[in-house]
Amino acid sequence: MPWNNFPLPVKAVTIDLDGTLLDTVTDLTVAVNLMLKQLGRPPLDEPLVRTFVGKGIPHLVKRALAGALYGEPDAAQFEHALSLYLDCYEEVNGKYTTLYPGVLEGLEALRRAGFPLACVTNKSERFTLPLLARTRIDHYFSLVTAGDTLPRKKPDPLPLVHTCRHFGIAPREMLMIGDSLNDAQAARAAGCPVFCVSYGYNEGAGVRELDVDAIVDTLLEATWLITQS
Repeated sequence: MPWNNFPLPVKAVTIDLDGTLLDTVTDLTVAVNLMLKQLGRPPLDEPLVRTFVGKGIPHLVKRALAGALYGEPDAAQFEHALSLYLDCYEEVNGKYTTLYPGVLEGLEALRRAGFPLACVTNKSERFTLPLLARTRIDHYFSLVTAGDTLPRKKPDPLPLVHTCRHFGIAPREMLMIGDSLNDAQAARAAGCPVFCVSYGYNEGAGVRELDVDAIVDTLLEATWLITQS
């Protein structure tokens, strides 16, 4: 059930990476097209690739091969393409990435208010940690849970439950801020309140119909809706 009373009392904040903190879609598109070039296939436009983002790299590669959100490529073809993509993405990871407006201001406000911060993403650790460092926001987070840190990733609640245990708090005391259905479902399943940013990816769908407690235009705006419990 949504929390409707603001400011919302919480003890910690967890934030998604791609589409929430960082606009990484140009990096992802460049890597996809480098992969496709090596496979002898035509490139994809960035707006289309943007709709493929949200469930981690394997899904992105499958969708790039299919040219659509749904489709299951040949297993051997997929494994070859995935290997190519990982190398291509490593070359460009962080090269074109930008912080969304209000992210630095929001992180600073959260830190000044004394909220412990975690980053929970479906991106693999191989790319997550360098990206946080290259964008110079790694120092804000006392915990980073990547897509391959645990046996299951969002929308499974395990990453958020794990984060709550790390901070020693109940799920209702930790706010999740994300940009997608994955984030909303993970938070609801874990028992956490959840805000969604109005920008981001969400596999090309709007966010107004998601089961969230608030939709905010910036991370800074999210800080105005919470207080230390």
